[in-house]
Amino acid sequence: MNATAKQSVETAVSRALGAVGLHWTADVNGNSFGWVKLCAPESLLSIAPALAQCGARLMTVTAYRNDKFGRMEMEGHEIAYHFDLEGLVVTVSVCLPDNPPRVPSITPWFKNADWNEREFAELYGIVLEDHPNPRRLFLDPSLDAAILDRLVPLSTMMNGASTTTLWEKVFAGKQLPEWAKGGNS
Repeated sequence: MNATAKQSVETAVSRALGAVGLHWTADVNGNSFGWVKLCAPESLLSIAPALAQCGARLMTVTAYRNDKFGRMEMEGHEIAYHFDLEGLVVTVSVCLPDNPPRVPSITPWFKNADWNEREFAELYGIVLEDHPNPRRLFLDPSLDAAILDRLVPLSTMMNGASTTTLWEKVFAGKQLPEWAKGGNS
């Protein structure tokens, strides 16, 4: 484990969030993992620049619904931002209550957050605050926000079970756009 990287992360998190806890775990090989849980999405506006300043790199962002995984400590969505600093992985999880779920964009500090943020906005209907390019990635603008979250679990979509049946569910009761009338499976 890189003790310097660990100290940098601890300092950055404590400066950004004060007494909010950074917890550490390790795997059987001695690799350390840092975990931070934020209950206020606006806290990202403190922790993101602090992590960027200490040289952390955003690896990916994972969004999910707590109730779809049996995790009911809070209803609604949660987003996990996965960072790397010299091989040290730090995950910052943010709880997003519904009505509607909102989160500030971290693209001012991590440009590569763009795609992930737009993707979870499209799939889950999470509102991105101050995102420089909030347009959709894949779905036609005529579809309701978060339609896939309501109709098809992400695990079903990702395991290759997506066929014409998926799109029949999505477009049920809607006039199909021209690109969707091809009839391909």
